[in-house]
Amino acid sequence: MTGGGDGAEDAVSAGGGETVEENGSVKLKMPEEAEVEEVKFTGLNKEELLRVAGTPGWVRTRWALLVAPRCRDLPDTAWWNGGPLYQIGNIQAFTDAGDLKGVEQKMGSLSQLKVRGLLLGPIHVAPPDEAMSLRFEEISSELGNLEQFRSLVQAAHKKGEEGKDPYSYRIIPILIVLVAVLNCASPCLQSALVFWMNEGVDGVQLAGVERVASVVPSLWLDIRAIVQNGTEERPDKRSENKLGPLSKISALLSSSGVDLLVSRVLRPGNTDAGELAQSVQLLYSSHSQTQLAWNLGGRAEGHLASLVGPALVRLHTLLLLTLPGAPVVNYGDEIGLMDQVRTRTHSYLIHSFTHIQILWINIHIISKRCDGEMLRLGQRFFRVLSELRGKERSLLYGDFLLLSNSSSSLAFQRVWDQSERYIAAFNWAPEEAALPLSRAAALPQRASVVLSTNASALPADSSVDLTELRLGPGQAALLRFPYTG
Repeated sequence: MTGGGDGAEDAVSAGGGETVEENGSVKLKMPEEAEVEEVKFTGLNKEELLRVAGTPGWVRTRWALLVAPRCRDLPDTAWWNGGPLYQIGNIQAFTDAGDLKGVEQKMGSLSQLKVRGLLLGPIHVAPPDEAMSLRFEEISSELGNLEQFRSLVQAAHKKGEEGKDPYSYRIIPILIVLVAVLNCASPCLQSALVFWMNEGVDGVQLAGVERVASVVPSLWLDIRAIVQNGTEERPDKRSENKLGPLSKISALLSSSGVDLLVSRVLRPGNTDAGELAQSVQLLYSSHSQTQLAWNLGGRAEGHLASLVGPALVRLHTLLLLTLPGAPVVNYGDEIGLMDQVRTRTHSYLIHSFTHIQILWINIHIISKRCDGEMLRLGQRFFRVLSELRGKERSLLYGDFLLLSNSSSSLAFQRVWDQSERYIAAFNWAPEEAALPLSRAAALPQRASVVLSTNASALPADSSVDLTELRLGPGQAALLRFPYTG
């Protein structure tokens, strides 16, 4: 009965439209699949850490970190230490347009040379043989106008911005300050310096200023104050000067407070490598290399190829760009440009640059008239060397170590901390020469060739024996080897 009643209730409950389950079936609610728990890193406990730290691999790592020497702090450098300064003394000969606008149009070609600054002019009004007619604040109408100059400065400073080019060019106008100008009231020169600094230039080169510092010291103090005030507002701005003999150069560097001295220590007619080594060593040991500048030739003296001969252009280019300090090159020297002189005597060429006609022509035009391949090789030699000079620390601000020198040969090393070492070797002799390198420098037995003035004798990436280094007549080479600890 009870069983029947239960069956009736079941029947009533089942009558509500729900599906009747068969006997023996059990309805179970299956639990949701358990989520896989993420594996969490709990680290190692003290015992595990000590056990791992004692393995040979970690022991060697700790010793390497402890024994490795600390990296040498980078020195304070100025922008002119980053690459060559390119001097354009004759703007009319440098460009087809013959003015400042033409220089701006050449910025693309100049960027390929990896130069860091342009020395322009003189571009101010400077009538020949009329020192009292100099007008420092007025651009010569033959060379353009102030708007063209401002556009040139702006275009030069834009180089390197927005990833266009790693080099940002600086503009340095040249002012002629000869002894005769000392009769001019000093305020005219002072106002000229203020004028050019306000126009955004990155320095001022003063030609003949060595006489100003000694004859009119009060005027020189005013010049320094004006430039230094401009430096405080724009930290990259500096002044430049030009001077002669070694003793005067060292004395002026010590007493005048100039930022960069364009000297004439390197003389084209002097092939005594021993005297050259002594001069460089003296200046390097007495002064900061950020104050030193090296040049051969210039707007008054002429082009390098005319002074040393076309065969020795690359040798002297290698010398300029590997010495400690700022190299100053004359426009066209990278392709061996020669001077065309209108005068009859060579001495007049030296003393009157206003009567020199120097033609700078696009290399593609020159190649149609002469050996274009030689010109391209010369330009490539300069470009590769200039790029190395701007990025390799040993060449940028490395120590200068003399390795070998005689009356006709020279070799020195540029070294910086743990960077690659560079050896520059030169032979001015008309015959092959052996260069015995100093053993005190702890040199390796072999080094690789980076650049050579004779690629057939010393091709790039070839290996040379430093214990038996030999160079052909009029040959130079740049070698390198890695730091080995």
